Amino acid sequence: MNAVTVYKILDGFRVWVRFSDGYECTIHLKPLLNKGIGKELLEITAFQKVSIESGGGLAWENGFDICPNTLRELASHEARVA
Repeated sequence: MNAVTVYKILDGFRVWVRFSDGYECTIHLKPLLNKGIGKELLEITAFQKVSIESGGGLAWENGFDICPNTLRELASHEARVA
């Protein structure tokens, strides 16, 4: 498994992450926040309340989480688009 080891919240609902294999990237998460409990994170103070969960993904206080495999896939997709 490729877990997130370090993260930093950036502006514009972006997060910089480093994975356990050393890969680093910035991921734009706003597209994931358009429904369900994700909408609560459109409030910037709620978005900033994130931590690394036991499975190596990112988790927010309201219960929204993103597994490390999905984060890595999002990073790969953004790299292909850029």
